[in-house]
Amino acid sequence: MSISERTTIDLQLEEGWDLIQEGITKLKNNLEGPPDEQLSSKETMMLYTTIYNMCTKPPFEFDYSQRLYDKFRESLEEYILSTVLPALRGKHDEFLLRELVKRWANHNIMVRRLSLFFNYLDQRFIPWLSLPSLKVVGLTCFRELVYKEINGKVRDEVISLINQEREGEQIDWALLKNVLDIFVEIGMGQMDYYENDFEAVMLKDTTSYYSRKASNWILEHSCPDYMLKVEECLKQEKERVAHYLHSSSEPKLLEKVRHELLSIQHVKH
Repeated sequence: MSISERTTIDLQLEEGWDLIQEGITKLKNNLEGPPDEQLSSKETMMLYTTIYNMCTKPPFEFDYSQRLYDKFRESLEEYILSTVLPALRGKHDEFLLRELVKRWANHNIMVRRLSLFFNYLDQRFIPWLSLPSLKVVGLTCFRELVYKEINGKVRDEVISLINQEREGEQIDWALLKNVLDIFVEIGMGQMDYYENDFEAVMLKDTTSYYSRKASNWILEHSCPDYMLKVEECLKQEKERVAHYLHSSSEPKLLEKVRHELLSIQHVKH
């Protein structure tokens, strides 16, 4: 391919991308501020058509599918690095959890709306080359750039709130449910992230918590009263699963509670 042909291709890509970038900027502004810049259906169709033409216009060397696929990912990465991470890095405690839930929801909206523009890639180009779908690309961007940075801090805050509830304080069940759903959804059908990054540490903390409680309760209560405490704790842990933990945690959680409370109880009585 001659230099002049290459220049023509690069210029056409640049011109087409400038138009697409305007729509992406509008989407970002809509997510970050008042909903006064929503893209109309006409604008959405125009952007879809632009991308469609850039991917299908002959001759073959003018097919920008791979470059547009790469730019889809780059656009999400830029949004995360410039907007999402700075917002999360300034938050702590429950404010961090609420910001994470908001940012996860916005990210999913961004991916869905961007995917409307880039629909041709999902329909033709991606299946043809067996590439990850646009949805998977979007989720992977969030997982690699956001989740991996903050999941430990988020996990510790969730566990802290669980222990506060165990001590009788009221906590926001819906908030914890939304946060833990992210640990599940980030695994794209696998439970590895929920189990390894949250559940394993939560179960270890549960063991420590009830070990301390058992040491005190066994000195303070008669055997019948102690057994009532055990039953009440098991009931409360089941309720935690119902309200915000994943259902797969229930047998593991109850096993830890029974072991810590009843093994000590048997030693004394």
